[in-house]
Amino acid sequence: MPPPPLVAPATALPAARLARVVAASSSSGGAAPRRARRGKPGFSRRSAIKKSFHQEQVVFSTPVPADPTVAVIGGGASGLACASELAARGVRSVVFDTGMHGLGGRMATRFVDSGEQLVFDHAAQFFTASDERFQRLVDEWLDRGLVREWSGLIGELEAGGRFTPIPSSTPRYIGVNGMRSLADAMLPETDMIKVVRPCWISKLEPFNGLWRLFENEKPRGEYDAIVIAHNGKCANRLLSTSGLPLLTKQMKVLTVAQILDPRDILIFQFLTESYAFNDQRLELSSVWALLAAFEDPLPIPHNDSHGVFEGAFVRDVDSLSWMGNNTRKLFPMQTGTPECWTFFSTAAYGKRNKVPQENIPKVTAEKVKEDMLGGVEHALGLAKGSFQQPIYTRVQLWGAALPMNTPGVPCIFDPLGRAGICGDWLTGSSIEAAILSGTSLANHIANYFVSHCERPEEFAIGLHENLNQVEGHDIGQFPGIDSQKPRVAQAQKSLVPQAQLTPSI
Repeated sequence: MPPPPLVAPATALPAARLARVVAASSSSGGAAPRRARRGKPGFSRRSAIKKSFHQEQVVFSTPVPADPTVAVIGGGASGLACASELAARGVRSVVFDTGMHGLGGRMATRFVDSGEQLVFDHAAQFFTASDERFQRLVDEWLDRGLVREWSGLIGELEAGGRFTPIPSSTPRYIGVNGMRSLADAMLPETDMIKVVRPCWISKLEPFNGLWRLFENEKPRGEYDAIVIAHNGKCANRLLSTSGLPLLTKQMKVLTVAQILDPRDILIFQFLTESYAFNDQRLELSSVWALLAAFEDPLPIPHNDSHGVFEGAFVRDVDSLSWMGNNTRKLFPMQTGTPECWTFFSTAAYGKRNKVPQENIPKVTAEKVKEDMLGGVEHALGLAKGSFQQPIYTRVQLWGAALPMNTPGVPCIFDPLGRAGICGDWLTGSSIEAAILSGTSLANHIANYFVSHCERPEEFAIGLHENLNQVEGHDIGQFPGIDSQKPRVAQAQKSLVPQAQLTPSI
């Protein structure tokens, strides 16, 4: 049996130093004892700090076998690209995804059978290609009939109905019959990739030189390396006790004000010295989606110079940032059927009206629906109360929709723990960014395996990056699309000045 992984402190400071710091901060020094804080049994701010930031670093010392297997946790665009590229490099993988209806994450399409089938792209609306590596992949998809160019008119719609087309020489692409059809076809037909869904990986555990995965205590196999291909609170929870403190730090660096009592200053000093701790964290926006079908076409403003738009970035309407006509986009030759529209809120509206996305209260859903339909009415310049009522509606909250800041690296990899992170949030918020991130990490892991893990320090990437502000629309970045009024997603706290990212990768 191979020896278990070495477990080493994640910092250069000795454990005795930490013990002295904790002891010093716990002693009253003659003062009155602290009143116990109320909260969950066994939980305190100090325990949260110790769990998240003073995990012991897992260090695998066992050789990687000739036929390794990688667990990819997350079946969105980035995870699928990672698994596909691993297979191309001769590495097996298992993709775990929570999707009930299919893979793809935000490459999502909802099909509703209400007598006539209603079709909505309810996350990614379209994508562009600015990187030649991604363009080659898109060309393959075009040849296979998985995607096509979207030639419909898009632009900016100001409150009151004033529409301005967005000039662009960059092609816009959509999945044929919806974005999910592209996600379903992304993985090659090979026994090198296994998909397990719906499955919610809840625990990672190093054991005998491998990573063991669990779904609510149910074993889900042992793997030579792991890939985290999603973000948000679930990824944070998964990493918080994993033995991967450097990945945890990059996935979510908590602000000091949120976790520290002023009297915990010695703990803060230890964290600062140990982890180069700074007042930064990954910020993710929240965006509401409203899917609505209408019996009659909407009264879209148009004139002879540009016709009727199929998609619009909306300006100066608090509850609305995008409106897109799925019916005209996906089925341009179809007539006499209901129009299916996808509306997205602004990130500011999403933040103010955020609730648990797994259990949206009915009163909140109704309020959001009315607010967003009112926003559509205002954006189109219609008289209040004159907007036609939809024949079908559904609201959905994307609670961890898009990054507001980013480390600006294609992937993150911890060679000591044989674990990595990929996702669009590492460089921006686009399909292109997601695909390139997954591909980059796959090649990084494959090269690490080829090296026989003899020089792990050479394969560490992205473990100590600062976060920079992201520019783009509330629904993402579209490299090559010229927007007259680009939006900038503002982080909640000012960051250390860094070079600004542009929408291009």
